Amino acid sequence: MRLALISLLFAPALVNASQTLTVERLYSDPALSGSSPRTLKVAPDGERVTFLRGKADNQNVLDLWEYHVGSRQTRMLVDSVLLGGGGDEQLSDEEKARRERLRIAGIGGIVDYHFSNDGKSLLFPIAGSLFVQRIGESTPNAPVVDAAQGFATDPKFSPKGAFVSFVRERALWIVPATGGEARRVSPEAEGTVSYGMAEFVAQEEMGRLTGYWWAPDDSALVYARVDEARVPVERRFEIYADRTEVIEQRYPAAGTPNAEVRLFLQAMAGGEPVELDLGPEGDIYLARVDWTPDAKTVLVQRQSRDQRTLDLLAIDASSGEARTLLSETSQTWVNLHDDLRVLADGKRFVWSSERDGYKHLELRALADGERLHAITRGPWVVDDLLAIDARRGRVYYSGNADDPREKHVYWSPLDGSAASSPNRVTLLSGWNEAAFASDGRRFVETFSDPNTPPQVRLRDGDGKELAVLEANAVEEGHPYHPYLESHRGHQWGELKAADGQTLHWRMLKPLGFEEGKRYPVVVRVYGGPHVQVVQKRWDERWGLVDQLLAQRGFIVYSLDNRGSARRGVAFESPIHRRMGGPEVEDQMVGIRWLREQPFVDPGRIGVFGWSYGGYMSLMLLAKHSDAIAGGVAVAPVTEWRLYDTHYTERYMDHPGPFAKAYDEAAVFAHLDGLKSPLYLIHGMADDNVLFTHSTRLMADLQQRGVMFDLMAYPGGKHGIAGQAPRTHVFKAITGWLEQELKR
Repeated sequence: MRLALISLLFAPALVNASQTLTVERLYSDPALSGSSPRTLKVAPDGERVTFLRGKADNQNVLDLWEYHVGSRQTRMLVDSVLLGGGGDEQLSDEEKARRERLRIAGIGGIVDYHFSNDGKSLLFPIAGSLFVQRIGESTPNAPVVDAAQGFATDPKFSPKGAFVSFVRERALWIVPATGGEARRVSPEAEGTVSYGMAEFVAQEEMGRLTGYWWAPDDSALVYARVDEARVPVERRFEIYADRTEVIEQRYPAAGTPNAEVRLFLQAMAGGEPVELDLGPEGDIYLARVDWTPDAKTVLVQRQSRDQRTLDLLAIDASSGEARTLLSETSQTWVNLHDDLRVLADGKRFVWSSERDGYKHLELRALADGERLHAITRGPWVVDDLLAIDARRGRVYYSGNADDPREKHVYWSPLDGSAASSPNRVTLLSGWNEAAFASDGRRFVETFSDPNTPPQVRLRDGDGKELAVLEANAVEEGHPYHPYLESHRGHQWGELKAADGQTLHWRMLKPLGFEEGKRYPVVVRVYGGPHVQVVQKRWDERWGLVDQLLAQRGFIVYSLDNRGSARRGVAFESPIHRRMGGPEVEDQMVGIRWLREQPFVDPGRIGVFGWSYGGYMSLMLLAKHSDAIAGGVAVAPVTEWRLYDTHYTERYMDHPGPFAKAYDEAAVFAHLDGLKSPLYLIHGMADDNVLFTHSTRLMADLQQRGVMFDLMAYPGGKHGIAGQAPRTHVFKAITGWLEQELKR
């Protein structure tokens, strides 16, 4: 089917015989990308693959499914609606914030689940209650934790499976996995102090969504004590259709104090908790926490406030005393990772480092942190450590050794004998996500490319196909089939930045493209760190928006500037203390190239971006309105002093000694140059990029007498989630682009 699909995509477009996309169809059911499973996991015994799937009539309500390897049967394990999910679920404030951080606001039903380590039970939350289901048994009738006693978040099985742990009322609780009386493990939360929870910046910026960790033998729990007393209170208004709520949020803006985080260990046998030594410097970030297999040592990654040092601490579980195993340092910043794995022998661990300019894996000694040897090496990037097959001596990981725009699964020998020669496992060129069984024997692969919606297969460790879980062929009956002949294929290319580094771009030409005609262009930009736009994958969120714009007669162009992800330290670091500088320069390299093309109307090039992309739209308009006909900025950062500590200071340093750098990076320093039309859009309850960013911009533009268009969304968070709001915002955006760029 794949070959047939490709041949159709590059055949001459039969414009009159095919449907074209509409905004309404983008955000209605069934999902255009087909039945795409999410949160795929291979059971610890490798005998089943579980996943979440949206209902046919509501893609935003998720049920729990399984594929059984032995029987080759796919079946629904849990219908979330039968257990109280899928309706108007009443979420706690903590859960609302957590889902916003996970970018799943607006998703209901079963949004997460966990296997017990023996693979025989599943744990899943629904609307604040927690359910445990034994594999092979019917759906449980009663929860082990009932939301009536308080909304439960962040549930986990204990490693031995005896307990279920969770956070309720900002404190840490446990309950027997078979049900019974729940008991609080931590002290009771009080005032600004919480237990077992990740603080705001840990959730939003550090990729740490939990605040507690089980010992591998169920003997103890380590939990974080977070005190936000010193974090300034930001009074902001969340404006809804029928009310206004005054929110006093403790928001750590750049240069202001962070929450105080301390770690405690509570033995399950009882007794007083032991405080773990995080060092004399209190202004640090708790990045990651792990245990050694013998449950005697807690491994803590501690990051300095300036983020130029990342220490790995080995803390004695009985005394709380710490020693430093290793330190990663940088002249700019050290990126966090989830690549620490202690081997079963308890003597060695796998670690990742960017010390040579690219993120790579290495083996170290647990006794003293000494580097034993490299596992991977080369001018490419390891994305994630996926699994270790101890029996075969293999380390599996994802990366881009073949093409920086692609993602593949590779393995390298644990002994370091072929560090420069990664063994590619995934076969199809494009984008390959993988979830492995814990022993590395099998993995479930989600493959896509720009012309192929996600397909899911089960493979062994050598890449051999064991089963097709979701072929997702775009044939008669597939939701995308009516739009197949209107689908536009990408063109790819390279340009050079001012420092000689390669910039990748991709482009869609409009439906019905004719040689000799000049077309308007939409430059869809993000431009910020830790994101890569130019990827060879099916982008369910933005790729179909690009297709919609191309089918409406626009050239759609994106370029990854310096500062964006997956290209190594030299590519990321030029933005240090210079946000809004190198990124804008690189985007202008692309725009100047576009202006020279015979099929581009140089007077009708517009820009569109969201979040950091909104900031980029504003900066491009403010600095280069002479070359840009107009721009859309959604939820833009306008002043980096208003954004949070961990993200902003990573790239801009502290605003005290570097005030001039902050001034230059703010949109306001450049607004005299904003001459082209602007469409400003923001959610009025955004707790990430606060609505204040846009209100300050509105006031400044009004004082200058600059006219602009505005759309604000009552109750809208950062993603402006929900079918109706998403439909509205993209109808507004596409309508404005047509109005301004097709005159």
